[in-house]
Amino acid sequence: MFDKILIANRGEIACRVIRTARRMGIATVAVYSDADSRSLHVEMADEAVHIGASPVGESYLVAAKIIEAAKATGAQAIHPGYGFLSENPDFVEAVEAAGLVFIGPSAASIRAMGLKDAAKRLMEKAGVPVVPGYHGEGQEIVILASKAREIGYPVLIKARAGGGGKGMRKVEDPDAFPEALAAARREAKAAFGDDRVLVEKYVEKPRHIEVQVFGDNHGNVVHLFERDCSAQRRHQKVIEEAPAPGMTPEMRAAMTEAAVTAAQAINYSGAGTIEFIVDASQGLRPDRFWFMEMNTRLQVEHPVTEMVTGVDLVEWQLRVASGERLPKLQDQILLSGHAFEARLYAEDAAKGFLPAIGTLHHLRFPPATPELRVETGVREGDAISPFYDPMIAKLVVHGPDRGAALEALGEALSGTEIAGSVVNTAFLAALASDVDFAAGDVDTGLIERKQAELTASHAPTTGQLAAAAIAAAGVETNPQAVDPWASLAGYAHFHAPVRQVRLSHEGNEIVAKLAIAANGNAAVTIDGATTTQPLATARRAARWPGHVTVFAGAASHTFAVADPFAEAEAAAAGGDALRAPMPGLVKVVRAAVGDAVAKGQPLLVLEAMKMEHTISAPHDGIVEEIATEGAQVTDGTVLVRFQEEAKA
Repeated sequence: MFDKILIANRGEIACRVIRTARRMGIATVAVYSDADSRSLHVEMADEAVHIGASPVGESYLVAAKIIEAAKATGAQAIHPGYGFLSENPDFVEAVEAAGLVFIGPSAASIRAMGLKDAAKRLMEKAGVPVVPGYHGEGQEIVILASKAREIGYPVLIKARAGGGGKGMRKVEDPDAFPEALAAARREAKAAFGDDRVLVEKYVEKPRHIEVQVFGDNHGNVVHLFERDCSAQRRHQKVIEEAPAPGMTPEMRAAMTEAAVTAAQAINYSGAGTIEFIVDASQGLRPDRFWFMEMNTRLQVEHPVTEMVTGVDLVEWQLRVASGERLPKLQDQILLSGHAFEARLYAEDAAKGFLPAIGTLHHLRFPPATPELRVETGVREGDAISPFYDPMIAKLVVHGPDRGAALEALGEALSGTEIAGSVVNTAFLAALASDVDFAAGDVDTGLIERKQAELTASHAPTTGQLAAAAIAAAGVETNPQAVDPWASLAGYAHFHAPVRQVRLSHEGNEIVAKLAIAANGNAAVTIDGATTTQPLATARRAARWPGHVTVFAGAASHTFAVADPFAEAEAAAAGGDALRAPMPGLVKVVRAAVGDAVAKGQPLLVLEAMKMEHTISAPHDGIVEEIATEGAQVTDGTVLVRFQEEAKA
């Protein structure tokens, strides 16, 4: 077994590999770009090496820098993770030429499956069912259009290189073929540098079902059952599960046999996935599935397989790469229960799943259990960078059956709180609770058909508005944070203090008045209507710079909060007094009566909303009056008064 490995990746998958390596007593080396210098995977690894600037073309895709880092740190092997260089056969050869071990398949295996058309010809020869279509070398439009007619419309034009839905077009009739072909070629050329395509029969109710395979260097190949990845948007997976709903023993036997045959045909070693397209229009039938492609690496969704088999696939990768045989034979690999994985992304589902960036000012996940895994590469305070995939985490749940696992997924999503960036948590929850998805009636077009309802946003309720106002006021469960005399509110001479908070939500201005009572309640008045809420209502809310986010199940509402201190200073800029914008305690005084002060000079520190706020001079002037340290002030109290004639 290896003593030390380098992980040629970042984020969630790098952290995932580090955890298993640590458990096995293997030291780890991380690599990082400028943007990742303080990232979680760098912190977790035993060593870390800087490999370049933030763009992937200057860091994570530079094979020479990664190999140099491995040699300099004494690593014996390189784990590629997924993406980046994980399916680059030239990288594999360079690693081996440097005297290192590549933790994955051979360069020959990767090349055999690297181009869809060549891979399908190879699979046809091996007896693996392939989608009816044209996978030949001829690329003239006359040939392709003729083959499309032979196959029968609708057809699918697909780029022969790459993946992720790029260079792919559905064509309904012959008249639309030339334009669709030209568009697919342009997109394929831009994405992969290769504009060659193949033409296949379009499956009307397609499901994406894949089989996890594993081989070693001793000729053994096994499968670890199937995963269903049909829940997709723009050909990108959203929620994956294992096993596939509706799977029959006959179908599973046929699919897994085909997958093992495919891996054996290329002498495969390591973790791999055989992806099949399935025609589910008449249920799952052994004669209605076809080879689509092979991913010659560990998949993003591999944890669902681990949950239903009890196997650590990364451990298997390390053992096989070090020369060991597969840890288990086929009859020793058992299927238990059901698992789901949901991918949490910084993206705006309502705007076509537009990727987002931002700082994760608030990040809370449900506590991990044997039935819940949270796979992430970020911490609270980390930024979602524009340089990389905006994945925040993967929530992976397990249950004794599909219904229980689906319920656990809903609970995990509802218990997740993320603020600082737009996220897709509400969309995932809507999909998980969709009636068709819940019934297992899913195909790759489900999200597109229901996108409007799955991504619909809802206006905040009265209770959520009140929670936002309470959180923005900073009182939460402590009335004294607004007024130290709040405990006397029941006496005749003391009334519940009233506090005004100004918020905005999606362009709408909201003015809320809060009356805080000593019994832990707040009367919140908005637009003349008053609702009484416990201060604890705001416990599921997060305050972050200039904003408050209120969580409601898996959904959330973010409000911009007007800065009363900035407004107070702006108002004072043309006057002779600086007033407290809210009740608080004067903690520090940094000027005295008679002092000449300059604009921007700190004058005192006011503690309010559980935070300290520095109050600065709004203009040049001479201090005529200033609050004393330790003074309790209320909203509107004069903190500093300037000599009017000296005001400059």
